[in-house]
Amino acid sequence: MIEVKILGTGCANCKATQKLVEKVCSDNAIPINLEKIEDTVQIMSYGIMSTPGVVVDGKIAHTGGIPDAKTVLSWFKSQCCPTDDKCC
Repeated sequence: MIEVKILGTGCANCKATQKLVEKVCSDNAIPINLEKIEDTVQIMSYGIMSTPGVVVDGKIAHTGGIPDAKTVLSWFKSQCCPTDDKCC
């Protein structure tokens, strides 16, 4: 299962990013374990200066603003489809 962390203090962009990640993963049958981190000390420990931030399997995938669905899907493409470029 892919570990995903949404980093943000609860602003509208953070909530929208979380919903988008959940929808993209649900629509593409990508299993994730999603954790929302709102504690500023924890967020800063990732070096995130602009929220929302998204961490996928321990690596920062995104910071600042709401990503688009195609970008979100690209974060998971290699994990859900390691040998097939047409899946997902």
